[in-house]
Amino acid sequence: MSDVVALLRAALGDRVDTSGPALAAARADKSGHAAAGLPLAVVHAASVADVQETLRIASRTGTPVVPRGAGTGLAGAANTGEGEISLSLRGMDRIREIRPDDLLAVVEPGILNADLNDSLAAHGVWWAPDPASRAISTVGGNIATGAGGLLCAKYGVVRDAVLGLDVVLADGRLLSLGHRSVKGVTGYDLTSLFIGSEGTLGVVVGATLKLRRIIAGGLCSLVAMFPDVRTAAAASAAVTATGLQPAIMELMDAASLAAVHDLLGLEPPLAGAAQLTIQTDGVAARDEADAIAAVLTAGGGTVVVSDDPVEGERLLHIRRSMHPAMERLGTTLIEDVSVPRSALPDMFDEIARIERAYGLAIPAVAHAGDGNLHPNFVFDGPDVPEIVWQAASDLFRSALRLGGTLTGEHGIGVLKRRWLADELGDDQWQLQRQIKSVFDPAGILNPGKVFG
Repeated sequence: MSDVVALLRAALGDRVDTSGPALAAARADKSGHAAAGLPLAVVHAASVADVQETLRIASRTGTPVVPRGAGTGLAGAANTGEGEISLSLRGMDRIREIRPDDLLAVVEPGILNADLNDSLAAHGVWWAPDPASRAISTVGGNIATGAGGLLCAKYGVVRDAVLGLDVVLADGRLLSLGHRSVKGVTGYDLTSLFIGSEGTLGVVVGATLKLRRIIAGGLCSLVAMFPDVRTAAAASAAVTATGLQPAIMELMDAASLAAVHDLLGLEPPLAGAAQLTIQTDGVAARDEADAIAAVLTAGGGTVVVSDDPVEGERLLHIRRSMHPAMERLGTTLIEDVSVPRSALPDMFDEIARIERAYGLAIPAVAHAGDGNLHPNFVFDGPDVPEIVWQAASDLFRSALRLGGTLTGEHGIGVLKRRWLADELGDDQWQLQRQIKSVFDPAGILNPGKVFG
């Protein structure tokens, strides 16, 4: 191990960090999970050459490497343990190119999502992926997990917003995948294969992003209160069924709404009440908002519509405060199942059944516009109790029975790998393992993640 660190120091100098705080921080992410032991070192990469040299040394010595961005993941995918190198891309945060005429930008992986859009705004363009963690998560991390967010119901997820990637393979080779053109179907789509691969196939060192023009016109916000979460979920499904497409449609159940109101010092909501927060945009924003309000009212909601952007941002702040509100209650396992939008009411029924069966409270929010739910398990102490894992397993299998998936945007990482074969089936599970071995024959890239 000391030989590996010596090789890294000889090649990369003071970019190799073995200080106690750096090693400890690299063990954990926002999931509450921490890897066993301490990493060998944290490499603070400043260039593509740094990444290549790190991987050449790792490949030559058989040392595992865990790529890492801002450490905001929720599945343990970037957690680095004993005998491993934590390869931090956070310092690679430059925008290499912005082309408003071609609606693309070329960026390094360490740039924060929100910082990127702040820079793009001056050019009249934006990058659509909008995770709740956008102020603290990196574009590279968004790509590694296949992130989504509040706006993805209308504007798509990361997979819809990336044209090409520069990646470094396990042996240090640099590949440029994808294209800068709107269309491109030459060969297999390796760009899409790397999106959501969680650092198991290679290290993303650059991304060519597909941008959108900032829409002229208005922004309209709606807040709708319902007597219970099933009624709210049914109303959101009814909105989708009409063909109306809000930019944002977020659902908060009674427990999550009460926790956020308490955190923010707001008046407590009515007992049992669930809330839908919706935004429409563009020149028809008000007309679409009025049409959606009619659907929600018919579905049993009490609806308020506002054209005030300050009020709209206040409503979104309530939704984005969900994670801090849960963290205030204890250690939180934030889950991430997704189901067809018409099955959203049934999935909330399943959450209620699981709460009763296991004697747990499971506050939940949902990106109701696309059927992605985030049930939260809150407990004391650093370790997830076995009863929580049993309830989570029941939750995952319920989502699969309803035609859904284990993860809509957080990834598999460490926390969900034991259920991966349940969704994929044995044949696809084996095929995906074989694909990994093509890119990483020695198994040094993020070992133990996704496939175990």
